[in-house]
Amino acid sequence: MAATSDIAVQEKAPESSADVLAQSTSASTQSSEESMKKTTETVEMIESVPQSVPPETYRLYRGRFTGIVALVSLNLVAAMSWPWFGPISNDTAAEFHISLDQVNWLGNIVALIYLPTALLIPTIISRYGIRRCCDLGAMALILSAWIRYAGTARSLTPGGAYALLIVGQFFASIAQPIYQVIGPKFSETWFNLNGRTTATMIVGISNPVGGALGQLISPLVGSPRQSVLVLGILSTAVVPFVFLIQKAPPTPPTFAASQKPASLLSLCRAMLGLPVEPAAYMSRRERFDFAIVTCVFGVLVASSNGFAILSAQILQPAGYSSDESGFLGACMLLTGMVSAIISAPLFDRVFTHHLALTSKCLVPVVALGWLSLIWAVRPHNLAALFVIMTVIGVCSVTMLAVGMELGCELTRVADGSSAILWFTGNLFTVASILIAGALRAGPGDSPPLHMKRFLIFQGVVDVVVCSSIFFLRGFQRRKMVDEQKNEESQPVPPATS
Repeated sequence: MAATSDIAVQEKAPESSADVLAQSTSASTQSSEESMKKTTETVEMIESVPQSVPPETYRLYRGRFTGIVALVSLNLVAAMSWPWFGPISNDTAAEFHISLDQVNWLGNIVALIYLPTALLIPTIISRYGIRRCCDLGAMALILSAWIRYAGTARSLTPGGAYALLIVGQFFASIAQPIYQVIGPKFSETWFNLNGRTTATMIVGISNPVGGALGQLISPLVGSPRQSVLVLGILSTAVVPFVFLIQKAPPTPPTFAASQKPASLLSLCRAMLGLPVEPAAYMSRRERFDFAIVTCVFGVLVASSNGFAILSAQILQPAGYSSDESGFLGACMLLTGMVSAIISAPLFDRVFTHHLALTSKCLVPVVALGWLSLIWAVRPHNLAALFVIMTVIGVCSVTMLAVGMELGCELTRVADGSSAILWFTGNLFTVASILIAGALRAGPGDSPPLHMKRFLIFQGVVDVVVCSSIFFLRGFQRRKMVDEQKNEESQPVPPATS
């Protein structure tokens, strides 16, 4: 029995060793598979480029040109409402029997309502498309035009007239961000790499050009009441252009246009370094770069918009008329328009990977231009002011599209990054206008109501914040992927013997 038992034990021992070896091998294999799975998941989280298969071909459609003409036209008129009362602020205050601070709020209300509207636009586009979003802006334009004109009735009390003006500006503040924020998304949806930056540039500069035209027209068309009527006619006349805008082309022009963009919430989580889907992932360097772009963009937009709204209040105490104030504001933006039109094709075809370098060259010049106004705003110095406004316009308007394109490159979310950039610009503008009112000199100072302290504040803040641009790397990942996918989509030429 003992021998039999020993034999049984000996027979079971090899089986037990084999089982242990098999279990060990299985556990090792399973552990290796789990390790490989975790590694793959980590790589997918780190990889910011979607791994979906691109379409075989990309196409361009003529509808992109009619669409951009319509978008520019709507953007031009929608932008006029904000600075419209800037050059005629003193006349408006006297005509409607309101204070200068109340006139400033006709511009502030546009910036204030702009903030939540800009953040809603990416959601509206993702659910209803570009065309429906533009329809909403067209309806707001018409409402703003005629509610504002109703406030010019002479039978109204100053309070009643001002209330209607504010409500009209409220609807204008819904229309303006729609046509401004939608620019980078429209260019990504309809244009390829050889025209995308140019399209963004054209739509981007149409807004400040509209502001320049607003400053130029408002003091030239008669009394403030007459100017409000002219603005209403222009707003109504441009609305039919919205029918030229289509939702999207049947076949996308680039790989980026074929991808479903991440939501604004995912972009915000990515900016904070929180876990997101691979398509929305941003590296630490990209988050740092986007923070720099956002701050610089916000400060420079606030400076330009602040000058547009406060131009008369800044310049008239130094002895300049409302016409001269309007001409200086228009000079800044119209010279910038010429510069942007010339430079846009160069960014698409020559300096395709040099957006960050361009920013490092132009942003410091703009900051120094705003700083120089501390000494330039004085009596009998109109020629120097025109030179400064020209330099600021040439550099800052060009930087509008460069900043928006950099935002798209760093985030790969065209509408979301544009919404954040313009949100920041308008938030800083509201703060700037309020600070300007607080820093305005009193009626007993010499000259009365001068804005010297505000110019010092603005110039110092611009120089300090814009100095961060030297730390920008600005790697253009979206463009790199699009170029790679375009090469892959090209047909392979047949081999020759």
